Amino acid sequence: MSRWRNLSLRVRLTLLYVGLLALLLATLGGALYWDFQNFLLTSTATRLRAQAKPVIDALMTTGDQRAQAQTLARNLTSRDTAALIIAPDGSVIASGKTLPEEPAPPPPDPAHYHRALAGDNEVTYETGPDDDRQLVMLIPWRSAPGGPDILGVIQLSTPLAPIERILWRQKLALGLGIMLTLLAATAGGLWLTSSALRPLSRMTDTCERIAEGDLSQRVNLPERGDEIGRLASAFDHMVARLEAAFQAQRRFVANAAHELRTPLTAIRGSLEVLMRGAQDDPASAARLTQGMYREVVRLSRLSEQLLDLSRIGAPAAIHKQPVALTSFFEAFLAQAQLLARERTVSLEPGPDITLFADPDALTEMLFNLVDNAVQHTTEGGVITLGWAAKGDTTELWVADDGEGIAPQDLPHIFEPFYRGDASRSRRQGGSGLGLALVQALAQAHGGRISVSSQPGQGARVAITLPAGMTVTPR
Repeated sequence: MSRWRNLSLRVRLTLLYVGLLALLLATLGGALYWDFQNFLLTSTATRLRAQAKPVIDALMTTGDQRAQAQTLARNLTSRDTAALIIAPDGSVIASGKTLPEEPAPPPPDPAHYHRALAGDNEVTYETGPDDDRQLVMLIPWRSAPGGPDILGVIQLSTPLAPIERILWRQKLALGLGIMLTLLAATAGGLWLTSSALRPLSRMTDTCERIAEGDLSQRVNLPERGDEIGRLASAFDHMVARLEAAFQAQRRFVANAAHELRTPLTAIRGSLEVLMRGAQDDPASAARLTQGMYREVVRLSRLSEQLLDLSRIGAPAAIHKQPVALTSFFEAFLAQAQLLARERTVSLEPGPDITLFADPDALTEMLFNLVDNAVQHTTEGGVITLGWAAKGDTTELWVADDGEGIAPQDLPHIFEPFYRGDASRSRRQGGSGLGLALVQALAQAHGGRISVSSQPGQGARVAITLPAGMTVTPR
């Protein structure tokens, strides 16, 4: 069994294919050989009976039975046929063999000629040693054709050597045909399995190169709709996803390190200044201490957001319960106004909808969206909140009239730590994790997030969640 497992898949498939084909051919060849053998024996017996019938009918017993038997036996005997006339008691009445070249008849078999004496007209059997087999036919010897009186049994026998020579040639032809077919099938099977499994070998080589660290490798099979083609396509898609995930992870680690390094550098510099004697100047010490406190607060918020992102995929991260959007937004509006400071926050209420969601997660999502809008909206700007029913979904949205988002930045704004170069610059800092956290929370609710914006015309971010429990038109 271990040797079988150590064989290549190509060899195993070929051996299975050839083995099944050999079994099928052997079964079919055996059936054909057996059928052909029966045909030869049956046709020989039929021929002998047909040749004997007119002779028997012409010499029905009308006088001396023994003389008629001798004449009948002699007329039925030829170079390939021997005839005996057997009495009811099993004794031989007459034998037709007179010449040396005529075949010798086998001795009567009581078990068979008793059947013929009972009136069975179709008694046929084989007898004799393997090197001298004979086919024997027994015919009841009647006083008149079809008559009830049976005087004895006519035994006709013929050597099977000619038939066996024909069968030997047939067996040889079948054997050679099966061997040639199996050889051709083996060669064809090896070629077929090699061509069919070549893409798998290509995938194996690709996997080995990927394992060495080159995630840019792809199988890139030509378009094909079979199982291997779909496997190769799925494999390439998986590797592309993995490559994107690893690249995103590297960017995430690099950006996180950069975000952490900035406040840590500021704190380190402030501490170095204090250690060089700035603590003796109360004003300088207070200024440095306040700066370090701001950086510590920034680090604390950054670590909280990173922790939220790491926990968002856990099953227990979301605790859903009924949330009435009207009262929820009215309570949240006060927090949004405090966060907006010199900007105006307005509410455009929708229908009375009760969502099945996590209220803390909803608050976190809207807080991050409002905070993002505040960072990119000038003082005196307007930030608008609202919700609406959209078919079988509910949409929560936050819009602003700020600087907008450049088209090249739109596909990347939900990536952690992403910073656009030409628009949405951070006037007040920020970690760049807010929108990534909102997207993760929306997906945890079974929803999605989308954004629409034009540079200089503000932005609108919408969270689409599964439909609410109740909707009451206003």
